[in-house]
Amino acid sequence: MKNIQAVFIDRDGTIGGTGHFIHPKDFTPYPFSKTAFQLLKDNNIKMFAFTNQHRISRGEASVIDFYNEFKTYGFDDVFICPHSPSEGCECHKPKPGLLLDASRKHNLDLSKTCVIGDVGSTDMLAAHAVGAFKILVLTGWGKKSFNEYRHTWESVQPDFVAENLLDAVRWIINKR
Repeated sequence: MKNIQAVFIDRDGTIGGTGHFIHPKDFTPYPFSKTAFQLLKDNNIKMFAFTNQHRISRGEASVIDFYNEFKTYGFDDVFICPHSPSEGCECHKPKPGLLLDASRKHNLDLSKTCVIGDVGSTDMLAAHAVGAFKILVLTGWGKKSFNEYRHTWESVQPDFVAENLLDAVRWIINKR
């Protein structure tokens, strides 16, 4: 983990919210999230948003709404799947399309990146597919994902289970 090039961070349930869709104008990060973002910046680790937002396909928000939200948090880039799960795209997590796009765009070795998210069956499986480090946070859907729904991603082990985003970022920095 010494050469971590970037961290991919899920939005709903990881940065803030409940795990359910909240429009960017109404979304509030958890109190510790901005500290986590600053720690990544202070340690020169790029941070990328990595999120499924199928409500975009239903016209309930726009890609620009999310892009602008992530930019206010200081993200280096934003990778969003706007499609519904039924569309069969390559970018809807657990498929690794968002990570592969980021890899091409930013010349990343995905085995030197971390994915932080609250859902094993999407975030952790996408990370596993590209060989990224996997950190499950227990906020949002995290506790249920790790306990009640573990069978949906039982073939994959997280590298770390964190209480929250700040705990995850501190773990990454300490492992460097």
